Parts: sequence; C-alpha cells; structure tokens
Amino acid sequence: MSVVLRPTVTPPLAAAPMLAALRGHTVPGLERHDVDTGTHVRSVRGRHSPAVVAIRPRSEHVSVRIDADRRDLPELEQTVRRWLDLDADPAPIDAALGADPYLAPMVAARPGLRVLGTTDWFDTAVQTVLGQQVSVAAAATFAGRLVARYGDPGRDGLRCFPSPSGLAGADPHELQAAVGLTGARVRTVLVLARAAADGLDPSDPVRFRRDLLALPGIGPWTVDYLAVRVLGDRDACPAGDLVLRRALGVDTAGAVTARVQRWSPWRAYAAFHLWTYAAYGSSAS
Repeated sequence: MSVVLRPTVTPPLAAAPMLAALRGHTVPGLERHDVDTGTHVRSVRGRHSPAVVAIRPRSEHVSVRIDADRRDLPELEQTVRRWLDLDADPAPIDAALGADPYLAPMVAARPGLRVLGTTDWFDTAVQTVLGQQVSVAAAATFAGRLVARYGDPGRDGLRCFPSPSGLAGADPHELQAAVGLTGARVRTVLVLARAAADGLDPSDPVRFRRDLLALPGIGPWTVDYLAVRVLGDRDACPAGDLVLRRALGVDTAGAVTARVQRWSPWRAYAAFHLWTYAAYGSSAS
C-alpha cells in the first residue's frame, strides 16, 4: 500500500541542511538521493514487511510517501517524525542559540535546523561504529557493502539494513573481507549485533548508555552521538568529536564540554549547527 502524507510541522524548517546531511550519508543499496527533486528515499523494516519511505523537505512542510504493509503505516509515520525531528518547535531553540554571538550567524542562516534521528537504532549504531576514525564517505561505502552482503531484500530495488540476529552470526573473516574493515572494527560490529540480538535496546536510556559503553570498541564519543541520534537527547553533545573540536578551536573533549555548557539545554542543536557549517558552509543554507 502506498500513501502520501504531509505531516504537521512547526515552521521554519531548514530543508537544505537536512537534504545535505542525508545526501552526504546516503548508503548505497539502502538509500537513494535525488538532488534534482530534493527527494531522499530509504528502505525501512516494517513489523510485517519491508517498507520504503520517500521524503521531500521544504521550508514550510515535508512531503512523505510511504510504501508499506497497511498495518505498519501508523508506526512508520511516527518513525518519520522522529527521524526528521518534526515535533520540534524551533522558536525557543533558535532564540536561545541565536542569542549567542558565536552561533548567531549560523542560526540566522539556517533557522529551524533539525537534529536528524534514526529510522532504526541498530542501523544507526552500526553505521556509527563504521564511521569511527574515517570520513563520512568511507563510512557510507562500508555500510553499503554491509547492506549488499548481509541485508535482506526490501522494496523498490532497495535492501533492508541487516538485522541484529542476521549479522550476529556472521563469520568475522568473511565480514572483514566483504566490507573492508579492520579486525578491531569487525569485532565491535559483531559484539554490538550480538548484544542487540540478546535484547539491548534504547527503551531504558540510562541502561542503554551504560550497556553500550561496556562493549569493546565503543567509547564515550559513540555513546554520546547515539544519545543525540537514537535517544533523542537534545542536550547531549559528543564532546570528543573531532569536527566539533576543530569548529570550536579547542584540543580536548573537556574543552568542548566547557565551551558548549552555555548552550544547554539545546546542545544537540548547537552541535548540528557546528557540524552543518563545518561540512557544508554556505552551500547548505
């Protein structure tokens, strides 16, 4: 079944940065991005069957097309809202961050900037591990290889991201050869998949963060980043992020923490403003 929706949004909506981020992180085989139409298409697992979601964000609204089993539509609509941060009210966020001299030009250039979430926490967690210490483009390439080898068939020529149980049993040598990862990264991916297959999930945020941090190969940066993307913590900030350190002109995670404290309780939005400016500059305005 296919439906076209225009979900409620409190304007403004910074559509160009959203599209730029989605384009930059597009995983081949899992997603498609059409620059000409400003449309991003993603394969999503529904409870009853694979689904495809196509979004077209604009400054005042977002058009959404969902191809899915009818029984999955209500849940997928909510998934899209969380993914694109459509429940945000930009007025208090922009007012707070725009009052800061350092962030003011960024907020003025991109009013209504949203914090991108996730359509599936395991997908985002694995991609975050794949992105440790490599470029965004390299991480997307690794994820595309992972989807090609271990993903399940989806709709419209796309594949679904591997399930935790499907990935947990992968042979480590085969995984390393298929994706091109280091041995240490392979071990982290497999440990994460096994933990997720055994019940790790973000329903209890405190426990989720604690259990993630206990996994080998997952440190504070990964946990803090997933707090932003998966847990929806709008005051979280991955202080160890290299791009944030460079954007703020500091050398340590502690210095980032001290610098961003004044942007509480909207530090996740501040981080997205800094990432957007560092990655895209004026092209994503």
